[in-house]
Amino acid sequence: QCPESTRLHKLTTTAPPPPVALHPPATTSILSKGRMFRSGVLRVAAARCQRAVAPTSQRARSRGCGEAITGFSGSARVTEVARRGITTVSAGFWGQGTRTVTAVDCHAGGEPARVIIAGAPHVAGDTMLEKRGSMILHHDEFRQLLLQEPRGYPCQNANVVFPSTAPGCDYGYVILEQNTIYPLMSGHNTICVATALLETGMVRMVEPVTEFVIEAPAGPIAITAECKNGKVTSVKLLNVPAFVGHLDVEIDVPEIGSVTLDIAYGGMWYAIVDAASVGLDLVPSNGKQICRTGEMIKVAAREQMPVQHPEIDYPGPDILCFRAPPPPGSTADGMNAVIMSNVALDWDRPETWTAMIDRSPCGTGTCAVMATLHARGELPLHTPFVHESIIGSQFIGELTAETSVAGIPAVIPTLSGQAWITQHCQIVVDPTDPFPVGYTVGDIWG
Repeated sequence: QCPESTRLHKLTTTAPPPPVALHPPATTSILSKGRMFRSGVLRVAAARCQRAVAPTSQRARSRGCGEAITGFSGSARVTEVARRGITTVSAGFWGQGTRTVTAVDCHAGGEPARVIIAGAPHVAGDTMLEKRGSMILHHDEFRQLLLQEPRGYPCQNANVVFPSTAPGCDYGYVILEQNTIYPLMSGHNTICVATALLETGMVRMVEPVTEFVIEAPAGPIAITAECKNGKVTSVKLLNVPAFVGHLDVEIDVPEIGSVTLDIAYGGMWYAIVDAASVGLDLVPSNGKQICRTGEMIKVAAREQMPVQHPEIDYPGPDILCFRAPPPPGSTADGMNAVIMSNVALDWDRPETWTAMIDRSPCGTGTCAVMATLHARGELPLHTPFVHESIIGSQFIGELTAETSVAGIPAVIPTLSGQAWITQHCQIVVDPTDPFPVGYTVGDIWG
C-alpha cells in the first residue's frame, strides 16, 4: 500500500480486490516489443524484446506516492528545519564550486517541460529504466532543484537527457515531476524533448519530416516530426501499449461518497472519472475544486483499488483524469482535466487535499482514455481521437493495433501535438546558496 498519507482512511467497505498483476511474469511479452526504429514506417519492431529490464530486486519502486526523500547523494548533509518545513542541504553537496545546468524550457499544449541537455549529475544505469531507479534513490535533489522554488514552480516538469545505448535510439531521457513522481512515460514531456533535440541541432533536422527514436524509461519511443523553416510544427509519437486495469469500479471517498471510475495504463496509471458524476464543470474558474476532488478520488482509488504494471515495478493509480464532453463549438471528441500531485495528501490535514491541473490535454492520459473506449467498443482502430484540455489546447490520439501485455488485452497508441521553446537558460547553484534544492511553501503548494 502506498504511504501517501500518514494515516490511511478507515474504510467501512469490504476488503479491496488484489492489485492487477501482482506477480510479473518471468519472461517479457509483447509490451517489450513494438517501437519504431529508423525504417521511416510506423511498424512494430522486435527490437523492444531486447530492452534491458533490471531484475525486480534491482528495480526501484516508483516514488509516485509521496514518499519522503530522507537523504541525498554523495556526502551531503541533510538538515530538516522542522519549524519551517524546509529541507536544506549543506553548501557543498555538489562540491565547492558553482554548479550550472543548461536547460531548454518548452511547453506543449500549455504544460511546461524543462529539458536538461547539460550539467546533470552522473547517473548509474545502462537503460533509462535503470537510470530512473538511480535518480529516485540517489539523485532526487536534482529533481527538487529543477522543480521547486526559487528555480521552479508547482506546474513545472523536467526531463534529463542522456546518451542511449538502446539499439537505434539517438538519446534517452528520464522524466521528473512533482511529489517525487518519476513517470515511465509522458506524452507532453516527450513532445517537448523531441522538439528541443531537433531545434537545438542535437538531432539533425530533415525537412519536411524527421524520424528518430528516443528511449524513455518505458522503452524506445518512435518520433515522426514535421518540420518547416527550422521549426518543429508537429510531433507524432508511437507510445508503449495502453491497457485497462479496471472498468466501472466503485470506491468510497471521504466527504464525497461513492465514485465510479476506470483505471487504465497509458504510460502512467490513471483513475478516469466522469466529471459530471461528481458535480464538476471543467472550466478554469473551478480549478481549486477540480484539484481537491480529483486528488481525493485518486488517493482513495490507490488505497482501495491498487494496480501494478505486470512487467515493470510501477504501482498506481498515480494520476487522475476527469472526462467531459467537448465544449460548444469545439472540434474535439472530448475534453479532460488531468490532476497531478504536488504534495502528499494526508486525510488528517484538509489543507493537503489539493493538487494541480495539467494545462495540456495530457498525452499518456489520452492514451489511457482511448484504451478504455476501445475496451468498451466505442473507439475503433485507426480512428483519430481529438482530446482538449481545460485551456482549449488539443492533442490527437489514434489506436494503431491491438496487442497484449502479459496476457492483458492492450492497444498501441500514437499521439500528436506541438511544442514551443519558451527560453534557453542556465540554472545556477551557488555553493553559498542556502536553498540549493529549493523549497515549498503552503500558499501555492498545498
